[in-house]
Amino acid sequence: MRRGSPGVLNQRRMDRLIDGIELIAAVVGGVVAINIFLAVVLRRFFDTSIPDSYDFGRLMLGVLIFWGIAAASYRGSHITVDVLWSAVGPRFKRLIDIFATLVLLFVVVVHTLMLLDKVLVTYRDNVLTYDLNLPTWPMFAVAWLGDVSAVLLIAIRSWRLIFRPELLETSRGAQLAD
Repeated sequence: MRRGSPGVLNQRRMDRLIDGIELIAAVVGGVVAINIFLAVVLRRFFDTSIPDSYDFGRLMLGVLIFWGIAAASYRGSHITVDVLWSAVGPRFKRLIDIFATLVLLFVVVVHTLMLLDKVLVTYRDNVLTYDLNLPTWPMFAVAWLGDVSAVLLIAIRSWRLIFRPELLETSRGAQLAD
């Protein structure tokens, strides 16, 4: 493809989207770590606490998990069992990767639909935090958006595995060598 061709531009947009989703997961991870650190320091040395730090921490951890699933699923860096995969040739390795990614896509789509139901129930039931009585549904919604982004990234990975495997930044074989 030429440098200014639409395919290259679409590739760049997709890569920016992927990088943005990974950045969100990293920022949320940092916020969770800061919340835990501050809560421990305040409790240990000043005998006080941040209101709703426990609720905030557990809700942010849920957000982190779902946004992290999105990042790990696209990169193929989630936990795998490679006994069969390592014993076959390159063609079957690619078929196994495609099959596994499509199964993962199906599971995450179903999970995303179920999590949407949880968001709606939490909103409808007006579930609040303990100290400040803040609604919890917005955090559930942000976690759900992480699941939606996981569906999007797994769909992109599936498409690339099937039609454009050279576009995947790291191959599974390179990851195993690390």
